[in-house]
Amino acid sequence: MTDNAALLQQRAAASLAHFASVDVAPDGSLGFQYAGALCSIQAMNLSDGLDVIAMTCVLAWDRPVSAALHRKVADRNRTIQFGSIAVFAHGSLADVILRYTFPAAGLDDEALTTILLLVLGGADSARQGLIP
Repeated sequence: MTDNAALLQQRAAASLAHFASVDVAPDGSLGFQYAGALCSIQAMNLSDGLDVIAMTCVLAWDRPVSAALHRKVADRNRTIQFGSIAVFAHGSLADVILRYTFPAAGLDDEALTTILLLVLGGADSARQGLIP
């Protein structure tokens, strides 16, 4: 991780600390729970001046694979503003994951917090009805 990406990740952790308990994983990624979703953030440098944050939220896990589950995910993808939601099947069960990667270089702390909360708010809304 470059110095810029490391600083960006520290800033993201500080922003999230107001809303969740953030842990640092052995690989350096940030892990936390938000509204029942398990989330992870990793900042990285893709090229000079292009530092991004990749966020992954597990919205539901071990849900029975069904046409209804796929319809619910498709409906949520039509309404979500930030990220995309996918179904990952493993046998007869599936996990529902939201992913969003965005350029974050140059964002001040307020803007960074705002975009993180917008994504997490979408994760919270999308999670409704996916779990029993």
